[in-house]
Amino acid sequence: MPPDVSATQPFELRADPAVIDDLRNRLRATRWPDAPPDAGWTLGTDLAYLRGLVDYWADGFDWQAQEDAIGRLPHLRVTVGGLGIHVVHARAADDRVAAIPLLLNHGWPDSFWRYLKVIPLLTDPGSHGGDPADAFDVIVPDMPGYGYSDPPPHPFTSIDVADHWASLMAALGHERFVTAGGDIGSGVARFLALEHPDRVVAVHRMDAGLPFFAGDRSDLTPDERQYLDDGAAWGAAEGAYAAMHRTKPQTAAFGLTDSPVGMAAWIVEKLRSWSDCGGDIERCFTKDEILTLLTQFWVTGAIGSSMRMYNANATISAEQLSRRVEIPSGFTIFPGDLVRPPRAWLDRIANVARATYAPRGGHFAPFEQPELYVHELREFFRPYRAAFS
Repeated sequence: MPPDVSATQPFELRADPAVIDDLRNRLRATRWPDAPPDAGWTLGTDLAYLRGLVDYWADGFDWQAQEDAIGRLPHLRVTVGGLGIHVVHARAADDRVAAIPLLLNHGWPDSFWRYLKVIPLLTDPGSHGGDPADAFDVIVPDMPGYGYSDPPPHPFTSIDVADHWASLMAALGHERFVTAGGDIGSGVARFLALEHPDRVVAVHRMDAGLPFFAGDRSDLTPDERQYLDDGAAWGAAEGAYAAMHRTKPQTAAFGLTDSPVGMAAWIVEKLRSWSDCGGDIERCFTKDEILTLLTQFWVTGAIGSSMRMYNANATISAEQLSRRVEIPSGFTIFPGDLVRPPRAWLDRIANVARATYAPRGGHFAPFEQPELYVHELREFFRPYRAAFS
């Protein structure tokens, strides 16, 4: 049965001032590790960079201003299947336009934060150099255990999230909709398309997920075999965090929940490694933007529950992971993302209506390259607007 929706009410993002005071005190009292001279980022998060960021977090960063700015978005709290879910529900600016309901799905280590820059471009294209007819009603929920949503009391997979989002969209008045996502959110979007094809008109994904193939490799093209090899190489070189999340997330959660600097080191290294920043993280994210994400994780205490989703997703069967998406699918593959699938692989896993290999951008493309990401969504979803007119 679909999850019940029992309550919808406005929601205010407001951290307890005592929590922010405690955060600043913890930052100032950090016990720092040593590091080899000139290690930089080669062993993980750079000590010198993080010390500078933390100094600013403790004594310069204006969380209140960031909270106020984000709070101007329309926030709701919706109870879905017994879980309190935080969702941004931003309607198209021009109510004369037949807007498409667009459900955006974030990944790790983020939240609705991933889409902050694109929401105004999608809801009000006429004010941002676009065609007013390309407007969307934008829905961005925090996944259970992320951001301001409740942590689930039991393992919660991407399939579970997809089922909850189908109920959420109905409760918000959107029986049919389109969806998009990246990282874990790409998997959620995929399962929405697989499990609810009568309601999802089209699906856009920023990636194909880390490659999974249970068949005979001789059936693959050379490009596809290289993609599988690249995925394995990436996992060996960069996947230690994911192995921890999949196997022993609670062990890491103690330190990351207790130490804001430990949590920052865990997340900041991923923002740098996975973005198209050329090694300079602040080419893609300002200090205030980084610290807004980190402070959200801190005030919600969500770092441990967010990691546990990897453990839950590890239980998804090979049969489920091998299913092909038959509804119209679009892909925008960004050069700075983890592993770039070839077109043959995209055609293998989905009914591809549009595939673009973008010239720039990385894993957090909606934040790194908001105009380019929005262009891709507009172009892909435009042929499906007739279904909503």
